[in-house]
Amino acid sequence: MNLTRKILAAVLALLAALVAAWPAPAGVELAVAARDLPAGVPLAPEDLKTIEAPPGLSPAGAISREAAEGRALRAAARSGEPLTDTRLLPAEADTASVAVRLADPAVGALLRTGSQVDVVGPDRQVLADDASVVAVRDAEVVLLSTSHEAATRVAAESLTHPVALTLR
Repeated sequence: MNLTRKILAAVLALLAALVAAWPAPAGVELAVAARDLPAGVPLAPEDLKTIEAPPGLSPAGAISREAAEGRALRAAARSGEPLTDTRLLPAEADTASVAVRLADPAVGALLRTGSQVDVVGPDRQVLADDASVVAVRDAEVVLLSTSHEAATRVAAESLTHPVALTLR
């Protein structure tokens, strides 16, 4: 009986040594928020940090720190939150933000940060298509991110006429 215990102990010790010597799977580098971050502001290098996560725990759409720099968040992010492709606004150099006073404030109550909308003028012309909602204030004013050209059209039109939004 004593011999059996010694053999079992030796086998278990050998297994423990093998497990300890076995290389851990390579981690995946993730970009995370270095501090609480607001929506709509381009991310600077000091806003981000890199962590290494186990391969199975990396969220779908996770991006690198380099891919996140310069892009803006669709919604605020908490410190340590992993950044994914859907949390960021498109990486277009041609984007601008524009504040819009809505023709129907009830529509503003339906909007959330990250919603995709079209902006429609009084003559049914589409002033901006597929704009991203960056912020909603008091349901009457909405901050949108869209192309520079569309933002200029929306700003000019909203000076003289209220505009409507259609949800996508």
